[in-house]
Amino acid sequence: MNQEENFLKGPSSRWKDFMGTLHIGSEFIKGFRKFHFLGPCVTVFGSARFTEEHPYYEEAREIGRAFAKRGFTIMTGGGPGIMEAANRGAKDVNGISVGCNIKLPEEQQPNPYMDELIGMDHFYVRKVLLVKYSYAFVVMPGGFGTMDELFETLTLIQTKKIEGFPVVLVGKHYWSNLLEQVQSFKEHGTISKGDDHLFWLTDSPREALNYVILALREKYQRDELKVITKRKWWFFESFTRPPHLKQVHTIDLSN
Repeated sequence: MNQEENFLKGPSSRWKDFMGTLHIGSEFIKGFRKFHFLGPCVTVFGSARFTEEHPYYEEAREIGRAFAKRGFTIMTGGGPGIMEAANRGAKDVNGISVGCNIKLPEEQQPNPYMDELIGMDHFYVRKVLLVKYSYAFVVMPGGFGTMDELFETLTLIQTKKIEGFPVVLVGKHYWSNLLEQVQSFKEHGTISKGDDHLFWLTDSPREALNYVILALREKYQRDELKVITKRKWWFFESFTRPPHLKQVHTIDLSN
């Protein structure tokens, strides 16, 4: 039985639940230490099932290239398919590429295009880390997991737990049924007026990049995004600095 199944199966002894909570906390700490120094990330979501020959794979690879060229770190779930394509695109242009993989009973093999990889037992820890270290989400066609990540993020934006967070859906034909469902939500009053504008839809990797740049410029009210990630010797961080990670990360938001 895996860690998450064991924790979610129902009440255990208080000692086991306490130890499970410590394990969850240790995953958060591991993620904080690993990802704090990455610089501004853009997370790309999508199906693990698309092969290299699929048009969506090449589109995700182009998205990875476009955002990495602009200085963003490309973050994914670390697996195959769309995740591999986005990580691969970042490496095509010598960008920084990272993954937050999930350990599954049927193992999801990490792709080979990452500078940093962290493995998680718990989906909810993984999702928190992906939101915490991302400045935007780009959502490619995917299945249940992609829907879970998309709608949890939209709920956080809707409830103002996070604000000014751009979410781009890529693939107008693929997402057309979802748009109809969102309109149904609106007609039945289950979402508020304007909630159907919490995400933006396109078929173009270039348009996706331009939308994110514009949204971040509006959010931060400046033409440059500068993030300083200085390591502290008392956290034993100065001894583990990977050479490809910079202390000052700057992204031009001017156009």
